[in-house]
Amino acid sequence: MDIKQRPNHKRYLQLLRQMTPEERLMKSFELSDTANALFLQGLKNRFPKKSDTEIKMLYIERLAKCHNRNY
Repeated sequence: MDIKQRPNHKRYLQLLRQMTPEERLMKSFELSDTANALFLQGLKNRFPKKSDTEIKMLYIERLAKCHNRNY
């Protein structure tokens, strides 16, 4: 089943449409923060012996690989 056909996806879109622009912007910040926290925690889980400094450097290096260089 295509994601656009799923009932939860339709409900999510309805909720987004009901939000003010400010609420949608705040939600995007929240989702971004959550994604970053999950990414960082995933690195900590994958490399448990690395120090916090090493994890932060690895995090930055991997984010740099994903960054859109067209800006």
